[in-house]
This record gives sequence, C-alpha cells and structure tokens, in this order.
Amino acid sequence: MTYVTFGGVTVGICILITTLIRWWPGSKTLRSDPLRQAGGLLPFLMAWAYGVLVTLGVGGLIGWIADTALWITNWLGDAALIWGVGGQSGQRLSGANYIPLTQAGGGVVLILTVAIIVTVKKSDKYGRDLKMGAWCGICLGTSAGVAGLAAVPIAQAANWLGDTGYGAVR
Repeated sequence: MTYVTFGGVTVGICILITTLIRWWPGSKTLRSDPLRQAGGLLPFLMAWAYGVLVTLGVGGLIGWIADTALWITNWLGDAALIWGVGGQSGQRLSGANYIPLTQAGGGVVLILTVAIIVTVKKSDKYGRDLKMGAWCGICLGTSAGVAGLAAVPIAQAANWLGDTGYGAVR
C-alpha cells in the first residue's frame, strides 16, 4: 500500500477546492433551489467515495492503478511544495488504521469500477467530475484528517453491501 504524503494531500485539497469553485452557483441561486444545486456535486462525491475505496488495500489491477496514481500525485505534490514554498519531501500524512475490505466488499469495488468507467465513457457532462472525484478520493482517502475518517464508514458500507448483496444470491 502506498501512503499519502503532505504533497498528495495538498494536491487532493487543491482538486477539492477547484471543484467547489467551479460548482459554486452563487448564494442567491443556492438559497432559491438548494437541493438541485447541491445535486450538482453528487457525481464528484460518488466518485470521491469510490476513490477512497480503491485505496483501502484493494489489490490486483485496480489497486495497482490507485497506488500508482497516489505515488505520482505524492511526487508531484512534494515537488510543488519543495520548489514552490521550500517544504520537505516524503512526510507521511496517513491515518493509523485501515478498515480492510472483505471479499464481498472487493466485489462491490469491482462493480463500482465498471460503473465509473462506463459512465466516464458515456457521459460528456459528468466525465470530468467523476475523474476528479476519484483522484481526490485517492489522495485524501487515507489521510489523517476528516477525509480519512470518512474511509471507515465508506469501507464498512461497501463490506455490508457486498455481504448483503452476495448473501442474497447464495
């Protein structure tokens, strides 16, 4: 498992801020129709949750892609911190414990992977939000902050959904 560094978390926060700025409809519009406006963030948030799941010890090709994306992001973020503001490289910023996915939870991740790929390929409107959400989730999912704390209930939900779904098929 690749651990997130300060640089990776910095990139993840930058992705989150960029998405929120692009989404922001204005306070008047948000007050007049909050549900529809907040729904505009749903593709990003769903992909963010998926990004968190793939960093929680998923193996195989999916895990390798997530680890590689995190490794590259860590390197880019660390380079930006060193050359941009004089920071230090490689300082881990990961939470202490990870909730492993069960076999059924891994099945849910595989199903979600197919759904994300098909939606990105099919949708012109939500492709960028899904890609950025997954990348942000990969960056922030194992961090020691609030975003990292969300990994526990997301993993438990995936495990429960897998156990329940596959249990009904048995």
